[in-house]
Amino acid sequence: MACRAGCYSRSGLRQTRVLPCECQRLVSKPTIDDVAALAGVARTTVSRVLNNQPNVREEMRDKVLRAVSMLGYRVNLQARHLAGRQALRVALIHASDFDSEPNSYFGSALELGATRAAARSGTQLLTHVINQTDPACTSGIIARLRDDQCDGAILTPPFADDAALLRALAALGIKVVCIAAGQDVEGLASVIGIDDRQAAHDIGVHLLACGHRQFGFIKGLQGHQSAEGRFDGFLSALAAAGIDPGAVVQARGNFAFRSGYDCAQQMLAQDRVITALVCANDDMAAGALLAAHKAGLRIPQDIAITGFDDTPVSEIVWPPLTTIHQPLRRIGERAVDLLVELSSAGDDGAVAREIMAHRLVVRESTVADEG
Repeated sequence: MACRAGCYSRSGLRQTRVLPCECQRLVSKPTIDDVAALAGVARTTVSRVLNNQPNVREEMRDKVLRAVSMLGYRVNLQARHLAGRQALRVALIHASDFDSEPNSYFGSALELGATRAAARSGTQLLTHVINQTDPACTSGIIARLRDDQCDGAILTPPFADDAALLRALAALGIKVVCIAAGQDVEGLASVIGIDDRQAAHDIGVHLLACGHRQFGFIKGLQGHQSAEGRFDGFLSALAAAGIDPGAVVQARGNFAFRSGYDCAQQMLAQDRVITALVCANDDMAAGALLAAHKAGLRIPQDIAITGFDDTPVSEIVWPPLTTIHQPLRRIGERAVDLLVELSSAGDDGAVAREIMAHRLVVRESTVADEG
């Protein structure tokens, strides 16, 4: 029997077509056949991906890992022991404001990379989405990790910047890797990310080379220290060129598309001229593009707009966004690998900051297509 979304119940003969809708809550334990059906691949392909075997196309591997994540399939339960002991259990903690739309790609890319590493190493990966605006969010994280008997945790911002949370988890013996955390957590946990300050400096240098001297900047979520570093890095590029950083028109967004649209509308309505608008992520930049289009501005002739992260949305909007590429999948993958290493090292495992390479991706939102 199928619901409106096309899912099948498991009465009688077990059906294998399963889609991620409300009916999924009725299915207690998705199987490898469910993963194969959702990914649109053969059962043997799923098995090869989960066992990290060669000769699997990257496209097929990504389809399978997405299906694993969407269904909550516990790929690691097949390997009950790793090196003669119980499999490592790790939780990936996503932050989300339940009152606004989520970031379109950041969390899913991290999760895809983490799932890939977990399947390879035999690590059991759990994922939780926590409302960052809930006053009890910190205690909720601690309770979930304790109740799930987790050996390690991967924290995303703003939880990655919460020193008190990190100390509480350390007291429970839980190893932690923080994604894109700021300097305040140095020495408390391992950190993986890019050099946000240098990346934003690169954007500033690019825009200056394009001839811009009148700027706007839409910041990200308050308290996200690495994102704040993006603003500082951009200002450093202007200062090196002799431009007063105080001349930059500022607005505070929350990384969501709508906040980018609203902030850009307000900034463009002011009397001050802005020829280049820098946004702290791609979703807000996409919103700023819409606001500029509605204002009748040509991009980049009248105003240049840049994003940050190089998410898929940066390529499908018009014009495509100049942005900073950060390897989000690789960061998620490395976070799991690092927790495995820290667990193996025990008390001898040293925390450190690992910097991944970034690159400036120049597209038509800052440089006109001469073709």
